[in-house]
Amino acid sequence: MSPASATEVAFLVVALMQGVFALLWSVSAGLVRARRPLVHWAAWSALSATTWLILAVDIESPPLLGVVAGIVGIMALERGVCLFIERPTRDRLHIALIAVVIGANLALFDPTTRHYQAAINYGALAWLYLNVAHDMYRYARTALRWRWAVILAVPVAVGSLICALRVLSALLDPRSVVEVMATDSALNLRTAFLAVALAMAFHATLVGLVVARLVTELQRLSRHDALTGLLNRRAMEESLEAQLVRSLRTKEPFVVMMLDLDHFKHINDRHGHPVGDRALKHAAGLLQSAMRASDSLGRFGGEEFVLLLPNTPIDQAEVVAEKVRHLFESSPLANDSTTVKLSASIGVAQWRDAADDISRVLSRADAALFQAKVQGRNRVVTAMDRAAVAS
Repeated sequence: MSPASATEVAFLVVALMQGVFALLWSVSAGLVRARRPLVHWAAWSALSATTWLILAVDIESPPLLGVVAGIVGIMALERGVCLFIERPTRDRLHIALIAVVIGANLALFDPTTRHYQAAINYGALAWLYLNVAHDMYRYARTALRWRWAVILAVPVAVGSLICALRVLSALLDPRSVVEVMATDSALNLRTAFLAVALAMAFHATLVGLVVARLVTELQRLSRHDALTGLLNRRAMEESLEAQLVRSLRTKEPFVVMMLDLDHFKHINDRHGHPVGDRALKHAAGLLQSAMRASDSLGRFGGEEFVLLLPNTPIDQAEVVAEKVRHLFESSPLANDSTTVKLSASIGVAQWRDAADDISRVLSRADAALFQAKVQGRNRVVTAMDRAAVAS
């Protein structure tokens, strides 16, 4: 038995590394809720390891299995990324592409046409890598709102570029394909080391994707109410303070609406807490439907909500509040074969002037809300700010 060449050893190292990552992604998939993407990334690592192992054994004429394993592996990588970022997968295109690759490898196996076979294989890889890079960039730019979103896509984009250059090399210089297949060429050694670097960069990118998603989710949870998805009390108070700073600078008016669901305890007692939770989510949806893009909405606690209306005079705010009140009255919660009637009491208060702070505005809105309940609920009461505003 002849000793392994340097190229074969290098390819075996790449296969071993990918095998280790396949195990790591598999274990990680069992520890997280979003396991499907990680299972796909484990499959990519395992198929990649298979390809490199086959190349180490038979580099001069690798069987179709090695080619298919490598391309299907990148498809698994791409599909896992799509699942992770919640984008549609490209299953039909993948099926068509693998059919083309298999057909080309069966039809173009002759040494005189091997360069066309290589061009098709590398072209498929370049296209798949490009899709992954695009998906990662778009996700980092739109969902994560990264300023340097391109950083996440660079390693995969480099992989796409290298494969595209291989396509050009195969078409412009068919003899280069034979050189690539030379058992112990310097080019194959460089390819193996480059594969190690790219694979490590790919895995680091995927880990970065997971960590960025986790950090974004933790940030969102720290600012949003878990049940309704609205801003929580702390985040809503921050929005109110930011509006105060803006109004002190621009003198634009703003209004705070404080809303409370009427007889919410009765809903919980009669229908149960699950229905009460659904009523809160239903109320949040109704409020969001009445909001403008510039408005802010938060759950202050229990069945109490606060709505901030920037650049809004008190008369216009009263119209909005009445619209919201009517929306609750006319939109009961569907509960099996029955409906649960909802109504809301609303207190409205306007920011007065530079001497006014958020705690005072909230206090006036809360006092107006209390008056709405005293007066029979299901009504809008405006804090007595008109004289102050007129002066």
